[in-house]
Amino acid sequence: MAVTKQSLKVMIVDDQNTSRLLMRDALDQIGITNIPFAKDGEEALKMMMTTPAHIVISDYNMPKLNGLQLLQAIRAYPPTAKTPFIILTGSGDRAVLQQAIKLGVNNFLPKPVQPAALQKAITAVVGNLK
Repeated sequence: MAVTKQSLKVMIVDDQNTSRLLMRDALDQIGITNIPFAKDGEEALKMMMTTPAHIVISDYNMPKLNGLQLLQAIRAYPPTAKTPFIILTGSGDRAVLQQAIKLGVNNFLPKPVQPAALQKAITAVVGNLK
């Protein structure tokens, strides 16, 4: 069975509630509605161990586990190792981007996220959705 917009589960990981809500609205605008939230990398990792998402979209700068640490942990756990991971960043810090690439990130999105850019990033990692 192919993954559709209705069945795609996209986890949003961000310590800022406003950012989580804006991301949910952007996903909603492109037809994706199965959207679990995590307020930090630690919570996201626990959720991924029990009920994995199809895609993780994570902020970089968070307490407990930052986006890179979360990416590294997800890649190290065999059941989630191939989960597409998109990192959000408010900064163009090249060192962060280079480290994310080394850890196996699938895509980057600058903040604030626009629905068209979000749809393009998701399509790049999972293909066209019906």
